[in-house]
Formats: sequence, structure tokens, C-alpha cells
Amino acid sequence: MHLLIFGPTGGTGRALVSQALDAGHHVTAFLRNPDKMGRHDERLRLVAGDAASAGPSIEEAMRGQDVVISALGVSKSFTPNGLIQRSVTGILAAMQAQHVRRLIFTSALGVGETMRETPLPLRVFMRLMLKDVYADKLAGETLIRRSALDWTIVQPALLTNGPLTGIYRAGERLALRGFAKISRADTAHFILSQLTDRTYLKKTAIVAY
Repeated sequence: MHLLIFGPTGGTGRALVSQALDAGHHVTAFLRNPDKMGRHDERLRLVAGDAASAGPSIEEAMRGQDVVISALGVSKSFTPNGLIQRSVTGILAAMQAQHVRRLIFTSALGVGETMRETPLPLRVFMRLMLKDVYADKLAGETLIRRSALDWTIVQPALLTNGPLTGIYRAGERLALRGFAKISRADTAHFILSQLTDRTYLKKTAIVAY
């Protein structure tokens, strides 16, 4: 398949690019600085641009794609500056213009209604430290839910740099304890499993160990 990945140089994004290429997919990586990608492959195309600016490079990258995957995030920053909301606006517009329907969007456990699924220690941390980040993610999710696209929102638990195991849980609701976690590699594994799996079409999937 032809995949367009936003946020390809973050931890989850790099895992997505690597696993997608290993699986034989064609990947277009959309990023501000192509020099940061650090991988070369005949099936990897780099497009320079700012996802939050909704510039013409997004629509250029969108042409001929089968699936769009967003792994955008603010890394360790607590100041989102509207990154997700602004990026989603441009991505949705480009998808509609280029008639691309499938979107898999990486959010986070605890955004919106899944806050009630979050164990108390993790919920306190999120509300104290990630209030602005989560508000921005929720704004992006809301835009996606209102769209007519074939979307899936993936909400991983706390992300780690652990290995790819392929052993994790996924569901619209999960019983979780303490500081629930999942590796970025396994999060990418689940996301790529949704390329052809329609179980979570127009739904939110929580992923955790």
C-alpha cells in the first residue's frame, strides 16, 4: 500500500516507517527537515513541509496515497501551540481534495471520554501536567470524528522505548492499572494492523499491555 506518515521522526513515527517498509509498503514521510529521517530506501519518499501550516506541500504529498497515518506530537513539551488542531485541519482538507478516505490518527489514552478508563495515578498526572496537550489532541479528535472519512483513532497508554513484542491488548475499553504502558514499536505494530482491519472503523482503540 501507499502510506503517508506525518510525524515520521518521532519515536512512534520512526517505528511506523521502519515496520511499514519492512512489510513492503511504499511510504511517504512528511516532515519539516528531511535530513532528520536518517533512513534511505527505494520505497521511502520524503516531502518537506510543516503539517501545521496547511501549505500546498501537504496536498502534493497526499496524491496517490491509500492511507494517511498521523504520529504527530509535541514530544516532551507541555506547550502544544495548537499543533494537532492546526495539523488535522490541513490534513483533512488535503484528504478530501485528493479523495483519500482512510485515516489512522495517533492520540493518547485519557483524551476525551477515555479519561474514565484511565487509572487514578495516571489520570492525576494527565490532568496536572498534560492539560493543554490533551486539550489540543481533543480538538483534533473532534474534527476527525465530525469528518466523513474512514478514520480510526488510536489511544496508546504511556509510551516507552521498549521492543516490538506483538503482544498487547486493544479495545474500545480496557481494564488498566497504575501507569499503564505500551512501547512505541508495539503501538506502530497495532496501527499498521489497521490498514486492512475494519474492526475500529470510526472508533477509538485503546492499546496497552
